[in-house]
Amino acid sequence: MIADPRTLLAKYRLHAKRSWGQNFLISTRVYDAIVRATVAAPGEWVVEVGAGLGTLTARLAEALPAGRVIAVERDRDLAKVLREELGAVANVEIAEANALTFDYSAVAARAGGPIAVVGNLPYQIASPLVFAMLEQRQSISRAVIMLQKEMADRLVARPDTSEYGAMGVMVGAYADVRRVTAAPSQAFHPAPRVDSAVVAITPRAMPRAPIPDERKFSAVVHAGFGQRRKTLRNALRARWVVDEVDAALTATGLDGQRRGETLSIEEFAALAVAFGAFAAPLAPAPE
Repeated sequence: MIADPRTLLAKYRLHAKRSWGQNFLISTRVYDAIVRATVAAPGEWVVEVGAGLGTLTARLAEALPAGRVIAVERDRDLAKVLREELGAVANVEIAEANALTFDYSAVAARAGGPIAVVGNLPYQIASPLVFAMLEQRQSISRAVIMLQKEMADRLVARPDTSEYGAMGVMVGAYADVRRVTAAPSQAFHPAPRVDSAVVAITPRAMPRAPIPDERKFSAVVHAGFGQRRKTLRNALRARWVVDEVDAALTATGLDGQRRGETLSIEEFAALAVAFGAFAAPLAPAPE
């Protein structure tokens, strides 16, 4: 039987570190949903980001009798627990490493193909972790991740809704995203102040629309959402001169009176291509 996180914390005389954003999942329902969404075949290789006390690691190891689980954990105290509890499990490998700089491609090379990624992402670094995964998307078959509900809502939001924003467009351009399950605050110990949700991110073989210049695409998307109350034309003028904005709008047939949050991913991509033809190079856009 897999130990409860509260039991493990008491056993090793540990507590959740608030500064690290540590909240340990205690809901069997959510554990089961994560495993189902992560494991597609018993021989897969899975990288678990922020393995913590190993309670999800152990469940993944049971579901992958012919596969392998790479448990990534940066906290030395928790890495020690992982080694004590799961170090002898044949299909578990423990990596004391930083998830933000982890090399998924190296694991994929060992596995002989794309790998799955799973994890409960600390809220304060969730966004850069998602983008770090997308940068290595050729090595990842799917990523099943726990996020703050507000961020999860943004990733699955549709155009012209209050949740729709730059992050959803940037991720949605390169991956399909679906909600897996809700994880209310009571599903964790200690209970955080906000609810969470699990999403599955499946990288696409090709972007949803042609994006020849990812830097330009990012700049256009962030400009479009930079001033949500302004029209698209005025929002874009905050980064480009009037003639360049008008030329790009004319080339795409987009109405400059629309607001950026009404544009689809495909429309943002077309606009970025037009700016690539008509506008001067930019400084990097913020993430």
